[in-house]
Amino acid sequence: MKVILLQEVKGKGVEGDVIDVARGFANNYLLPQNIAILATKGNLKQLEMRRNNIAKREAVRTAEAEQLKAAIEAVRLSIEVRVGDEGVLFGSVTTQMISDALKAQFDIELDRKNIDLAAAIKTAGEHEAVASLHRDIKATIKMVVGDAAMLQAAAEAPAEEAEEEAAEEQAAE
Repeated sequence: MKVILLQEVKGKGVEGDVIDVARGFANNYLLPQNIAILATKGNLKQLEMRRNNIAKREAVRTAEAEQLKAAIEAVRLSIEVRVGDEGVLFGSVTTQMISDALKAQFDIELDRKNIDLAAAIKTAGEHEAVASLHRDIKATIKMVVGDAAMLQAAAEAPAEEAEEEAAEEQAAE
């Protein structure tokens, strides 16, 4: 059954794509949820007239995703958790915790479903996660996980390194 997508469907296509799907998938999910419409002659003609608007919206979404990527990769997230002996966490860091920390520390809204952890974060230290922002645009979230004392030490270390680099540059001049 041929349908026209009205919004992006992961693994199937993006807004404006004409795709062939199983009749049950179309009748039970895509059509009732208003995610797609049937690909009739009239709907295909309307789609051709709307192609320009779809391209403009897509360009805006891509630009916003690039800005968000730059903002996310420019920051270093601090997540405070309880840490046991030898740097092992009580529990693990979840994608919801990362999303909440981004919102609280840097006012960056990111859905937890768009954050991918390669493996569960169960140790203190520096870690990375990947955020899917838009189709092929992915951002790397750098974070430091630990208790309050560890986070304080980690926050002071980059400042000291920057001061040392500045002193070395002045000495070289």
